Amino acid sequence: MSLRFLPSKITPRALWAAAAAALALVLVAVAIVVGSGQQPDPAGPAAEALADVADAQAEARKDSGHYGSFWLAGGDRSLENLARPLQTDGVADLRAIECADGWVAAARDGQDVMVRSSEQDSAVQAKAVRAGSADISRPDCVTPEAVDAMLADLGAGPELPAPAESAFARPDGASAYRPGYHITPRENWMNDPQRPFLLDGLWHYYYLYNAGYPEENGTEWYHLTSTDLVHWKDEGVAIEKYKNGLGDIETGSAVVDYENSAGFGKGAVVAVMTQQDEGIQRQSLFYSTDKGYSFKAFDGNPVMDNPGEQHWRDPKIIRDEANNQWVMALAEGEKIGLYASANLKEWRYLSGFERQGLGILECPELFQLDVDGDPAKRTWVLAASANGAGEGRSTGVAYWTGNWDGTRFEPADDKHQWMDDGADFYAAVTWDDPRLTEAQRMASRHTVAWLNNWAYARKLPTEDWHGGADTVVRDIRLKTVSGKPTLVSTPTNALKSLQGDTATVTDRKLTPGGAGGLPTPDGGGYRLDLTLEKAAGDDGSEAKVELLAENGVFATVGYDFASEAAFVSRDGAAKETAGLAPDYGVVRRAASAPRDGKVELTVYVDHSTVEVFVNGGERTLTSLVYPSGAPTGLKALTKDGTLTLKSFSYTPMAAAS
Repeated sequence: MSLRFLPSKITPRALWAAAAAALALVLVAVAIVVGSGQQPDPAGPAAEALADVADAQAEARKDSGHYGSFWLAGGDRSLENLARPLQTDGVADLRAIECADGWVAAARDGQDVMVRSSEQDSAVQAKAVRAGSADISRPDCVTPEAVDAMLADLGAGPELPAPAESAFARPDGASAYRPGYHITPRENWMNDPQRPFLLDGLWHYYYLYNAGYPEENGTEWYHLTSTDLVHWKDEGVAIEKYKNGLGDIETGSAVVDYENSAGFGKGAVVAVMTQQDEGIQRQSLFYSTDKGYSFKAFDGNPVMDNPGEQHWRDPKIIRDEANNQWVMALAEGEKIGLYASANLKEWRYLSGFERQGLGILECPELFQLDVDGDPAKRTWVLAASANGAGEGRSTGVAYWTGNWDGTRFEPADDKHQWMDDGADFYAAVTWDDPRLTEAQRMASRHTVAWLNNWAYARKLPTEDWHGGADTVVRDIRLKTVSGKPTLVSTPTNALKSLQGDTATVTDRKLTPGGAGGLPTPDGGGYRLDLTLEKAAGDDGSEAKVELLAENGVFATVGYDFASEAAFVSRDGAAKETAGLAPDYGVVRRAASAPRDGKVELTVYVDHSTVEVFVNGGERTLTSLVYPSGAPTGLKALTKDGTLTLKSFSYTPMAAAS
């Protein structure tokens, strides 16, 4: 249910009616409380904190001319810097979002969240707003989506309807490996994701698609739309290959040209991507005047002709408002070239970011985030898909944090980090939600990646489609981990709309023989949440969960307390994966120390995919997996000795379509 907001103008009769209704509710509430022997609390810590926010916002506006944002748990202290320290005693969390004309804030006190805005003089309970028994007004420049996101951050997000029972059943005729809640093509081949954009409340997403695989080469852009980044509608091919004489359509990016800088009309969708013909890579422009459903080739293609480079591809475009320019990051072998344009058609070279030892770089990304949610620590991130073989890794997405000055990217540290430690996380794209406030957009953004590996991408044991899948959409943020800004990722909140009823058990002792009394998965799509501990008296070193199929273990997820690392092992005897060795059989590890002696693992399993989020997403492990026979459940155990399973939850996941 979405929030109900008061209109900007209401009639006196409506005011009296609302007042009378509110008074009646208060009298009932007082009667209930007094009848139970308790005194009513007219304010409480949350309401008092919000009243203090209102005073501080007034001070900030008077002294600086604008309002401030704040997030107690997230690290944003902008409002305090503009005004003074806030009164936060007694509240678990407090957040304020702002725009030019006002603000909205919410505070959590125990299980209750209260909300208030610059348009009203008192706080109301978020759950009452959700239930429709109360309203809250807001400034027009703060969108309902921004308020919803703020409340979700405080644990008061909208209640999502439960999936239909039929959504948990395997569709008739579904192949054994077909994921239920990950994007896959109905048939043929898929690979690189193309960054989604939002237009008129609808997300538009494209991926590379080859309808002629394996007999034919060449890809094109296949189109999906969504309102929540979880449920997707098939829109078919949007940009076809071999239509303009410059070859197949490869990876690039699309932007909404709100100001008509390219001359195709305000709000036109402009896509710039690599076209390859006879081994020569060039950058071409296609545009859409029907909101991304169909595209036309620009008459002046290519907009960037190849200067004689073998590797010259995957343009990623962002709007650099601070410098009034479009910026492109282009993969050029072991270098990322950075270019600028005023009109998306004519590009000039700015600088290059070169790194050796990571192989041929592909699919670059350039974006901003606030470290620990603090706008004072706003940081740029440059990322690229790379080869980690020199570090004993697989392919993946490497990134650097640093500064972009409009011409050059300067890393804060020459050493790169990795977005994911698994075998199958590549060609990631990231994006934000333009409906949110600036502080919200800088606190986190979305990402999705190709869930596959070129070492065996064309050998997978699937028959009705090829090319693996996409990861679930994740939310990423920059958090200080071990002293450095680190990309932390969690599954996007809307994924909860696919969850069934959760079964939880606590305090189980793990032994080499296994733990008894655990919920047993029914089917191949589910979520597991584990809290592991090496408690007093425990002498084990490694806890693990074996994923079972008819013919044995097909994957193992675990944590090694000796090396302080989570791991995924695809150690089954499935004959279907014999041809994928040696890359498929390598154990992938992610170092992440226990927090207060405990380790948290969240595991999403979807028939042929496993995504592991370690310690709140500080590390992740993404892998394709292929059971031999139908899934039969799981087993939690230790390698040796005993360890403690503090908590174990099983949640079935419905199909997304």
